[in-house]
Amino acid sequence: MTSHPGNRDDSGSAAEPRPVVCARCGARAEGSPPTWTFSVEDGVRRHYCDACSRENLRAIEGRLDSAWW
Repeated sequence: MTSHPGNRDDSGSAAEPRPVVCARCGARAEGSPPTWTFSVEDGVRRHYCDACSRENLRAIEGRLDSAWW
């Protein structure tokens, strides 16, 4: 892994977790919330908050292959 020369961290601590951002409404959360939905669309990782997931559940289910049913 490479880093910028001016961004040295000699403390030896692990990198701070990045906040997760909802791809639909922009809500932020620390870490990976267990109630959020995660998907890969066109090779891009997307997270959806629990509110957006609930509001769009039928659309999410509609994209599943029939083998899941």
